[in-house]
Amino acid sequence: MNGSSFGVRAVALLLTGSMLAGLSVPAEAQRGGGGRGRGGPPSAGRPATGPVRALPAAGPTGPAITVTDPNALTIKSLRVEGSQRIEPETVLSYTRLHVGAKYNAESLDQALKDLQASELFADYSISGVETGDIVLKVRENPIINRVILEGNKRIKEDKIKKEIKLAPRQIFTRTAVRQDIARIIELYRRQGRFAASVDPKMVNLDQNRVDVVFEITEGPKSKVEQINIIGNHVFSDDKIRQQMATKQSRFFRLLSSNTSYDQDRLAYDQQKLRQFYLTEGYADFRVTSAVAELTPDKKDFIITYVVEEGPRYKFGDVTVDSDIRDFDNKKLAASLPMKKGDWYNAKQVEDSVDQLNQATGLFGYAFTDTNPEFQRDKDTLTMGINFHIAQAQRSYIERIDINGNTQTQDKVIRREIRLAEGDAFNSFQVKRSQDRINSLGYFQDKFEIKQNPGSSPDRVQLEANVEEKSTGELQLSAGYSSLERFIIQANITQRNFRGKGEELRAGVNYSSYSKSIELGFTEPYLFDKNIAVGGDIFRRDYNSFNYAGDTRQTTYSQVSTGFQLRAGLPLTEYWSLAGRYGLSYDQVSLDKDTYYTNGVCDPAIAGRYLCEALGNRITSSVGASLIYDSLNSRLRPTAGKRFSISEDLAGLGGDVHYARTRIEASKYKNIGSGFILSAVGEAGYIHSFDGPDARITDRFYLGEPQFRGFDIRGVGPRVQRVQYTGSVATGDQLLTTSKDSRVDDALGGNKYYLGRIELELPLGSGARELGLRPSIYVQAGSLWGLRTPAVNGTFPQALNPDGSLAYNKDGSPSLLPLTRNVTSNGQQVYTNSDPLTNGTTSGTIVYTTCAVGSSSTYGGTCVGTMANTPYTTTTTPVYERYYGSNATPRISIGIGVNWNSPFGPLRIDLAKAILTQPGDDPKLITFNVGTQF
Repeated sequence: MNGSSFGVRAVALLLTGSMLAGLSVPAEAQRGGGGRGRGGPPSAGRPATGPVRALPAAGPTGPAITVTDPNALTIKSLRVEGSQRIEPETVLSYTRLHVGAKYNAESLDQALKDLQASELFADYSISGVETGDIVLKVRENPIINRVILEGNKRIKEDKIKKEIKLAPRQIFTRTAVRQDIARIIELYRRQGRFAASVDPKMVNLDQNRVDVVFEITEGPKSKVEQINIIGNHVFSDDKIRQQMATKQSRFFRLLSSNTSYDQDRLAYDQQKLRQFYLTEGYADFRVTSAVAELTPDKKDFIITYVVEEGPRYKFGDVTVDSDIRDFDNKKLAASLPMKKGDWYNAKQVEDSVDQLNQATGLFGYAFTDTNPEFQRDKDTLTMGINFHIAQAQRSYIERIDINGNTQTQDKVIRREIRLAEGDAFNSFQVKRSQDRINSLGYFQDKFEIKQNPGSSPDRVQLEANVEEKSTGELQLSAGYSSLERFIIQANITQRNFRGKGEELRAGVNYSSYSKSIELGFTEPYLFDKNIAVGGDIFRRDYNSFNYAGDTRQTTYSQVSTGFQLRAGLPLTEYWSLAGRYGLSYDQVSLDKDTYYTNGVCDPAIAGRYLCEALGNRITSSVGASLIYDSLNSRLRPTAGKRFSISEDLAGLGGDVHYARTRIEASKYKNIGSGFILSAVGEAGYIHSFDGPDARITDRFYLGEPQFRGFDIRGVGPRVQRVQYTGSVATGDQLLTTSKDSRVDDALGGNKYYLGRIELELPLGSGARELGLRPSIYVQAGSLWGLRTPAVNGTFPQALNPDGSLAYNKDGSPSLLPLTRNVTSNGQQVYTNSDPLTNGTTSGTIVYTTCAVGSSSTYGGTCVGTMANTPYTTTTTPVYERYYGSNATPRISIGIGVNWNSPFGPLRIDLAKAILTQPGDDPKLITFNVGTQF
């Protein structure tokens, strides 16, 4: 070590040598606080101010050694030289020497060994042997001033310092340094860095202090270069490697942590191999050896497994032998998944034990003992199994204990438990209680209710050990969404308000196309009765939009202000009924500067369908929902199903009258190995009592985000408005082919359906900790049921006096005014401002179909000789096409990833629309950041 004066020197048998301590420092000596101590070591950077008493690791070394040598001398005096922090009496206590005792070479040699064992001294010797005036000369080990780590990048300093024992104000020993080096290297080996090394340095300071420096060379992660399988004949090497958690290092596994070598994972892989072979019928399979060897360059590992597969077995007779009289053994055996002649599968045996225990639990037997008894026949290669159910007593609930809830009141948890103290035990009700508590979202995800023996064999105690998590959320965030561009959110929610399970929320949202403020409150148990009530008040400012080419532009604006009252009550364990009443004031408007002409909504610019939607209306509606819910979690279900049918009627007062029906259904199933399969479907219908179609603001819309693979409102009825172009030379009228000259307005529909089948894919533990949840899916749906709107078909073009087509300065056709339709034969419209011929006061313009003169009625007989001016408008003429009102399904397939990222929830989807209809707007990639999904 740099700056160290420590050297290894031999112990002199002539009692004049010196020795370097090499074992760990006793804890008492490091603290300076054992027994008779009067003070601790000095602080780093501060000189020692007084002696320190210290005791050895195992206390004083014992009574004085009895010396029977007739030539032994007597100790006349005994003193210590060189001690600074440790008192002389403490030094002497390690040697078992005292004045008046006999000594010889052996006893003094033992005294030096005792000093060495104390690990308090860097050097020590004995003088005055010839005269009996014994002097113990010692040089104390230095005090550690600082412990410094250098070169550590992969493991943080605080994590390393938790593992090592050296610390400031402790006594330095080389043994402690070696032990800490081993601990640091072990930390790196746990990360798969077997090439890591630690070089210790010591920097001498004044007042017998030192800085200890650990120079760390981390080295690369040791990967698994190759996995060799020897002895396999039935399954290929690749098939066997697929069963292991450890993977070979390859470029496509760059982000995987399973390619690094881990000794614990090696043992786990052996268990995985045995499980795999046992599920395939190879009951005699075993791993005879598993060896991991470093490559010659010491960087990676090569793992070699030697296996014996053995023969493949089939199931023999499968029987059930129950000592409990309540059960029919034959019926129980018939319900098991395996049958005689099937290939043997150890996993089915384990599942059968759980199934039988579950079945007995349904009848109140909480602690049944089901043991599979195997009858292996190596001649016929069959495995007969008899499931023996031992005698048990029917159990009753003695007590229900709830632990760990500091915020949540006991009653909030107890009201979700479907059993009461004194009830007969029922395993199904225990599982249902567990699911209901999990669905609250107040506790850790993997909560379980434990079943403990009670005070007698027929008593069981249920123990709910909850671990509360934060239920309050304060979100101040900004994000970007492919739906709404930039988003700013400020939301506060407390899902367990006052620990009573109440929900209180408030939120403000602002984006380019929507603004809202909402306040809501829900009481799930009114007056401790199973009746939920709640209410919301809101103001929502929503801007609808269309696309002009790739540019999104605002069309109409809808401002809604109102409230809703809600109530719900259970009908059975799974069925419930919910009711609601809502009142809202809706204001629908268009930008007058853009869409109005002469103070009136111009259908040539906005379209007749938007002009018809304008106005202020009051909507008063009442609704009810019938719901079936057996999901095991409302937050992230993995099993169960949910169904609801809802009916809303508007017309209880107000200006709007309609009936709206919606049906939703979903089913989730864990199909094993972490795969979650779900099927979700919904459909809706709205019938307006005010006309053939519901208002454009009340209709259904379909597209992103619920229908992946399509843009927002990208499916269903729509009007495309395509601009005309033309040629002055030829007089032709043509539709533009440029997408930038096309306007796309989604109109919504009165009917829709949507279905999705999705498979959530399992990931490794590292990815799960990051909150990643990928899935693949297929969706099908449609939106239709709208009558064909009154569109503007062809636009008559103005004519020049010579009869040719008239064009504006920008080259676009001059459009005849829509406010005064031309006659059925397409006559030109003119303006006449001559009071002598139009019969009006000076300056008043009269519209006429007369090129010369005027008529008393529009389109009548022309009288007079004065030429009139053709009337034109600069509004660009467009052709309107109606698309999409049919029930033909649209289909998309895709893959998506949910990620609970540090900056908010993120959803990314890559979806391809494989079946579309004319007018639909497909979209390949969608993402949302900063919004809930």
